Amino acid sequence: MTTAAAVSEWTDDPYALTHLDALESEAVYIFREVAGEFERPVLLFSGGKDSVLMLRLALKAFAPAPPPLALMHVDTGHNFPEVLDYRDRVVAECGLKLHVVSVQDYIDRGLLHERPDGTRNPLQTLPLNDAIRKHRFDAVFGGGRRDEEKARAKERVFSLRDEFSQWDPRRQRPELWQLYNGRHAPGEHVRVFPLSNWTELDVWQYIHREHIELPDLYYAHRREVFRRDGMWLAPGGWGGPRADEPVETRVVRYRTIGDMSCTGAVESDATDPAAVIAELAASRLTERGATRFDDRLSESAMEDRKREGYF
Repeated sequence: MTTAAAVSEWTDDPYALTHLDALESEAVYIFREVAGEFERPVLLFSGGKDSVLMLRLALKAFAPAPPPLALMHVDTGHNFPEVLDYRDRVVAECGLKLHVVSVQDYIDRGLLHERPDGTRNPLQTLPLNDAIRKHRFDAVFGGGRRDEEKARAKERVFSLRDEFSQWDPRRQRPELWQLYNGRHAPGEHVRVFPLSNWTELDVWQYIHREHIELPDLYYAHRREVFRRDGMWLAPGGWGGPRADEPVETRVVRYRTIGDMSCTGAVESDATDPAAVIAELAASRLTERGATRFDDRLSESAMEDRKREGYF
């Protein structure tokens, strides 16, 4: 049989997995592996598309039983209200427990201080790590993907963190043949990334295939925005806009959703997943590179925060 014929026979196989099936299968396997190796797993759930996808995969992994994990969100106080409403509705529908950790509470107690640039995203690290220690979570699911940013491209699927929640690339373990090592000393924990091998386009293709509902901010809508550092930001009580930053009404959507103070919108007419997929296929910019102010603070901004305990 020629190579071409072999390829044709393989692709015509009704039992062959599509690339989305393969990614789904890998993620489901990771969730089940964590359930077998750890005692107190938690999934970070903000209502953003990657955390929504992770929750859907966790529900699939353990159906018809509920997932054996809790949910947690570090609320900076600068979140989009629409996303928080969506978060609470989905959690209620799933019947899961959500731990909400407040950055504002840490500021009120003098444990954290507002940054001059107004963004609170870098302030999440201390509340996150305190919550992990308080609830004794030993495995923490995050939605990081290797295509997002160069520091995240270095991550293992199981990322060991020390007793201070810090990341040391020299202590990371090989993961040959999808063998994941969850061993950790008392006080340490493991960050787990089921979406490591997904791309932004894969995420949207899966959302389209599975008819997954997302917050409306991911689709084109008319919104008041202002221009700062090359990005369209949303006005809000976080400190924007300044006097020299006029507010305009534009048709925009968000590729990634973090704080209002650090997440930029992109001009778009994509109002459904199919249109978003077509738009992404023509884009040359990563979602974080195009729309996240906090990643522009320095060349090593993400890696510096990861070493401190950020995701």
